[in-house]
Amino acid sequence: VPGSVVLAIWGRETAFGAAKVPYDAVRVLATQAFVGRRKTEFRQEFLLALKMLQDGAVSRAGLRSSWAGAIGLTQMLPSQYYKYSVDFDGSGRVDIWTSETDALASIANHLAGEGWVRGLDWALEVKPAAGFTCGHADPEEAMAVSRWLARGFTVIGGKVPSATDRAAPASLFMPAGAYGPAFLITRNYYVLKAYNFSDLYVLYVGHLADLIDGGAAFATPWQAAKQSSTAGIAAIQQELARQGHYAETVDGRAGMKTRLAIGRYQEARGLSVDCWPGDAVLKALQAAR
Repeated sequence: VPGSVVLAIWGRETAFGAAKVPYDAVRVLATQAFVGRRKTEFRQEFLLALKMLQDGAVSRAGLRSSWAGAIGLTQMLPSQYYKYSVDFDGSGRVDIWTSETDALASIANHLAGEGWVRGLDWALEVKPAAGFTCGHADPEEAMAVSRWLARGFTVIGGKVPSATDRAAPASLFMPAGAYGPAFLITRNYYVLKAYNFSDLYVLYVGHLADLIDGGAAFATPWQAAKQSSTAGIAAIQQELARQGHYAETVDGRAGMKTRLAIGRYQEARGLSVDCWPGDAVLKALQAAR
């Protein structure tokens, strides 16, 4: 795993070790297990935190976490600690709290364990071919980067696809719909997402890694676009589902599938395609009842 990627995650998680982790991990995990949205998952995390204390991995006072229960310089959950952390400095103890060596190696081991592909870029910024809109940005439709390029997509932003990149399957990703950059995302994108299940997180970490390697800013600017409230996005999802364009969970979150469904609805109705979950599309959906 490239050092720049490992450094980017460390930087994002704890500001390269400078951030103070503020909460009592045992209390946080117990609370999440009792009243959180994912009780079953966090009950297991709570038990593993107790196991860490029993194993002597960390002191009770040293077991601090974020508001969501992530621990150490790496901000791993206890289950990730037991699955991926490594004693890389040879001290005889896995220490992701004070050993930068163990922490960085544990991040790399996490990514490798999730299937990181050596020599493969996480994403390539592209200019879409004529006729391709965000209504075609389906994460489940992947083909080799070389085929995207043959269809008229152009890599921009200074990157030059390697032979590994060209042969790898990738899907089109437009996180801001028509109001920002477009990317071809590879398996390594999803490996980063396994570390933190957020597209914004992956974009942050991947881009920071590129900058550490001497890369440039994204070539396509991000435009200001107001997103509906959580309740508004849930209403958009409900209307899209009712009209047969959306079959995913109604959760009020504007993920890949929600933006894709909006784009396909707009195309079907002959509307301007921007795939953006704003108030305008909600009004159009409600007017079409």
